[in-house]
Amino acid sequence: MAQIALTVFALPATCAAQAQGVQYTVDIQAPGRLDDLLETNLDLVRWRGNPRLDQDQLLRLVKDAPEQARTLVATEGYYSPKISSGLDTSTPVQVARVIVDPGEPVLVGDLDLVLRGFEPLDPSAKRIDAATLRNNWTLGVGSRFRTTDWEAAKRNLLRQVMQTRYPRAQLAESRAVVDPDARRAMLYVAVDSGPEVRYEGLRIEGLSRYPSHIVTNLNLIKPGDEYSEAAMQALQARLQDTGYFSSVEVGVDMSAALEENIDQLQDEQQGAPRAAQQNPTLLPLLVRVTENKQRNASVGLGYSTNTGARAQVNYDDLNVRGLRMKSNVIAESKRQEARADFYVPTSASGYNDSFGAGFERTDLRGEITRVATAAVRRAWGTPLMERSLTLEYLSEQRDIDNIPTTKSKSVPLTYSITKRAVDNLVLPTRGYVANVQLGGALLPVWTDERFIRASARVAYYRPLTVATSLILRAEAGILASKEKEGVPGTFLFRAGGDQSVRGYPYQSLGIQEGNAIVGGRYMLTGSAEYQYWFKPPWGVAVFVDAGNAGDKFGDLKPAYGVGVGARWRSPVGPINVDLAYGEAINKARLHFSVGFTF
Repeated sequence: MAQIALTVFALPATCAAQAQGVQYTVDIQAPGRLDDLLETNLDLVRWRGNPRLDQDQLLRLVKDAPEQARTLVATEGYYSPKISSGLDTSTPVQVARVIVDPGEPVLVGDLDLVLRGFEPLDPSAKRIDAATLRNNWTLGVGSRFRTTDWEAAKRNLLRQVMQTRYPRAQLAESRAVVDPDARRAMLYVAVDSGPEVRYEGLRIEGLSRYPSHIVTNLNLIKPGDEYSEAAMQALQARLQDTGYFSSVEVGVDMSAALEENIDQLQDEQQGAPRAAQQNPTLLPLLVRVTENKQRNASVGLGYSTNTGARAQVNYDDLNVRGLRMKSNVIAESKRQEARADFYVPTSASGYNDSFGAGFERTDLRGEITRVATAAVRRAWGTPLMERSLTLEYLSEQRDIDNIPTTKSKSVPLTYSITKRAVDNLVLPTRGYVANVQLGGALLPVWTDERFIRASARVAYYRPLTVATSLILRAEAGILASKEKEGVPGTFLFRAGGDQSVRGYPYQSLGIQEGNAIVGGRYMLTGSAEYQYWFKPPWGVAVFVDAGNAGDKFGDLKPAYGVGVGARWRSPVGPINVDLAYGEAINKARLHFSVGFTF
């Protein structure tokens, strides 16, 4: 076996024994992470402080240390180390010293990947692509051969083939042939597909309070469909989002498969050859749920740099004559709201219908509005492509000092579509999210002024390097009507605030009317933000925002905001704290926000 006589010294890992018996310290000299590996696993270290350890036993531990260390460093890819050990008794406390020169690591030379089975029973079905599996193999040719990486790569390979059609696939054989002299490891992995699996039907466990169609209407998996882990995860997510369940598990019932395995083993023990699979194995789709309590009440306190301090009371009832009710009362410094909505369980066609009513009072920039609403809504699609159609009735009252009170009513119909093409729906780092809304009140029914309204908002995320990223935002809105008076202020546009133009108070960019700022017919904003993640999930950002709102497109002179911020990628979404300077008002403002608005 080739050895390299190079001695590498590192900082000693020294710790004195604290118990009676033979007292000694351990000095391990090994580069990099090998120091910690040996410190954690050598018997010589673990026996320190044992009161029953005598001098002879200590000498034996020192003698055995090189062989133990050789085995340990091999797990990190070093198969030709030079290791020595000794006991220094010249000091008051003996020092057991282990010196490791790991030499050059063993690298992966090649991978021989063999797939056994994996012939779909349906000739038109897509086959498992061995080339794709090889390209996705995580322990690539030329990388250091570490035991943990080798095991992880096999688990990852098996995980890939089990996700679709073959959930009972298993590793039939695997071996790594290491040549220490050539410093090469030749890998061999054979995977057996096992039987092809299809769904037999649906079985639900745990339902007692709510009707079964809450589950069946959301299930897009049909009897005879190929096994798909992605399809089951999607069903689990849809069920979890309903709010009816505290926990949801979606899988297949493997009890029938276990019985089949037992019968097959008995036949093979009796000498019967294994029969080729002629038909797919049918397994029931199993949904296990834990139901939430029917009624739930909660109280919350909070603060927003947009609308001030907040107190909130929520009351939900999951079964009001078969409907789910959500209601809340919110009291903020600048906004108060009471609302109740009723949700019909998702239909077999995938529609989510709801209706509700509410009242909201706001006091923003010198304008006080009181709005009563009643609405019906239909939503459909997926989190990646979400659509909705809303018909509502609004009655609004506006008060501005020294200006007579105005009232308006309207019955608008609004279509909304949201497209999400990001790598993570909660913490996006790559891709884009876009929302477009088009609506209006076109009929003179309970409507003071007919109008058409359109708005669009997009956020684009792009990583620049491992530690830096760029976020671009843009928003635009336009309202067309014969007269502005009679259009509820809810449908006009203002800018400014945490998710708009930072450096300016919430909705402070708009039209001056008396001593108030009110909404305009047009709005256009944009933002560019550069983020640096110095210690993920912690980061900092610099940004520039610009935008304004007005009654004429030519009046949209941009108001600029520039600033710096702190970032934290929390489990519930990004948390942002920003200090922004508003150029138009010559003031700095602190902004705080959680998540993003799509």
